Amino acid sequence: RVQLVESGGGSVQAGGSLRLSCAGSGYTRNEYCTAWFRQLPGKERERVADFYTGTSNAWYADFVKGRFTTFYDNAKTTLYLQMNNLKPEDSATYYCASSYGNPGCPGNLRVFGYWGQGTQVTVSA
Repeated sequence: RVQLVESGGGSVQAGGSLRLSCAGSGYTRNEYCTAWFRQLPGKERERVADFYTGTSNAWYADFVKGRFTTFYDNAKTTLYLQMNNLKPEDSATYYCASSYGNPGCPGNLRVFGYWGQGTQVTVSA
């Protein structure tokens, strides 16, 4: 069974950096999509970035392009999200999720069947 464990959230001032980690386990195939989402209270979860291990391709939402980078350590089956030049509007609970068992990186959030526990990121002005 696939399990995802997140770490790395915290508090930082605007302009600072944080790195989130999403350690995966239970994979029996090496091609799958893992994505980062974030959510504010009362708002819908939005996709921040994703990474497909089959092609090593990454996708980023416009609001993080040039500031966030996602990369994968295959040996550790861990996905990272390097967040630089953080802004107060980046404050949210961040989740990693995997659509393991489905082809490519699906556009529909509901296809992501495996989720991490979430980690809080707070950026102060």
